[in-house]
Amino acid sequence: MITTALATLSISSYLTSTALIIRYINQSQMPRHPFYLAWLAVLSHLSYIGIIFLQSNGFSFSFFNTGSLIAMIVVLLLLIAALNKPVEKLGIALFPIAALMLGLAVNFANETRTITQHNWAMNTHILTSIIAFSLLNIAALQAILLAIQEQQLRSHPPKRFVLSLPPLQTMEALLFQMLATGLLFLSISLISGFLFIENLFAQHLVHKTVLSILAWIIFSGLLMGRSRYGWRGQTAIQWTLIGFVLLLLAYFGSKLVLELILHKQLNG
Repeated sequence: MITTALATLSISSYLTSTALIIRYINQSQMPRHPFYLAWLAVLSHLSYIGIIFLQSNGFSFSFFNTGSLIAMIVVLLLLIAALNKPVEKLGIALFPIAALMLGLAVNFANETRTITQHNWAMNTHILTSIIAFSLLNIAALQAILLAIQEQQLRSHPPKRFVLSLPPLQTMEALLFQMLATGLLFLSISLISGFLFIENLFAQHLVHKTVLSILAWIIFSGLLMGRSRYGWRGQTAIQWTLIGFVLLLLAYFGSKLVLELILHKQLNG
């Protein structure tokens, strides 16, 4: 079956690319073939999702399928950013996650909830939510890498991996660029959600909304603090990770509880 072949090709390409990045990670100039494989992986992943969408006339926003879609978008955004920004080494964390989420989506297929049933406004909310989470996911990983870099630069001498990274100022600038872009899409998502989602309480969306707003406040405050007070370093890292954890709970906390835990208890 073509979907199985595409999923297998994508997963194997993700993992092979990861292995090659690990092999060359201490080099200041990363060879390009790990990223050619990553492009093959993400395009195969995209093709798999597209064929499933066409065959089912819709997309299942179940826990694993949503995770697979977001992982694919995160990798795609990373590869696009890597064309002119030094973020390619984040693939060592992102590619295995994308392979795992695709494998889980293939093995735990769920009923389809068709996106075409929604109007353009609701589709805008769904798509901007996914893009916002994907961008802020990359920002969180960038913050973790920045924390490792700061810690290692304090040691004498730092490890070769850290020496192969761009300068600290460049890494921080990239982090805030990702945060600003992610915040833009998160703002659109929240505004469209308030305008177009009905029966907020009945749909178990209150906690998701509250957590998303808290994350928005944290990211907005961090960007304002950067602009007005020059916040950087550990302050930027800590608040980026706190904001992302809130967003992670908002996006996946309810799905985990409602679809996996409570569903198992009701059917157990």
